[in-house]
Amino acid sequence: MNIVIDSNILFSALIKDAITRKIILNYDGFFLFLSFIFEEMENHKHELLKKSKMRKHDFNALLNILLQKVIIIPSGSLLPYKEEAVHIVKEID
Repeated sequence: MNIVIDSNILFSALIKDAITRKIILNYDGFFLFLSFIFEEMENHKHELLKKSKMRKHDFNALLNILLQKVIIIPSGSLLPYKEEAVHIVKEID
């Protein structure tokens, strides 16, 4: 089974060596996320690096390891499902 994750989950795994990171690294399947996460990460990379308290080299190495567990979905590919998704979560989110 593949699981969709958002930027908060990926960022959490980068910042702290805790359960989120362990789940991602030990999961046998793949995680899916939209390609726009890279733009968001680029906008917050300095902050993520600072919060992680890692050296830039170590941070980038961890990012590369995490990305091996990820399938990147082009953001535009979900547009046909936007209306249905909004309908599904309108009472929740």
